[in-house]
Amino acid sequence: MTDTDIATLAETFSYAQARAAGLTRHRLYQLRDSGMIEQIDRGLYRRADADIGNLDLIAAATRIPSSTLCLGTALARHGLSDVIPSRIDIAIPRGHRRPATPATIQWHFFDPDTFEIGRDTIAVGDHLRIGLYSPERCIIDAFRMRGIEGHEQAYEALRRWLKARGAQPGKLLKMAQQFPRAATPLRRALDAML
Repeated sequence: MTDTDIATLAETFSYAQARAAGLTRHRLYQLRDSGMIEQIDRGLYRRADADIGNLDLIAAATRIPSSTLCLGTALARHGLSDVIPSRIDIAIPRGHRRPATPATIQWHFFDPDTFEIGRDTIAVGDHLRIGLYSPERCIIDAFRMRGIEGHEQAYEALRRWLKARGAQPGKLLKMAQQFPRAATPLRRALDAML
């Protein structure tokens, strides 16, 4: 395989994909050492001509396609928190193994039965997407996990969400019914704020 042939690989590719495309282990390491590709994680590479992206998110989305931004990271992305997270909060369905990544990722294991509720995806690279929970789901998760994440985060996110145009408390409460640990405290907080 020649240098021009690496252009046939995706911007981000695994060791197995490189081998399947005809690269030998020795050639792969030569390309890495020459700067044609960079190793972004164990067994995970990215072409040097690839668009700039968040390598931690790319690595997470590549390792586990169902990876979803959640809690503090998602709240900050939606403008519901001023806190700049020191780690990236990513949810995966319970039952998956925690991937070995050098990134500053805090993995959270969510119930597979409710994992898809409020989940959408955003682009993080060449044909690569990562999940992102909706603002409503993020608020519910903040209330659901308030003992771990802190009460202040949940109340601040709810306050900001209520000030946003188009906030629909009824829609939030309907979604919260699927999360028993969050429904009652969320309803009480809404009653106090409205």
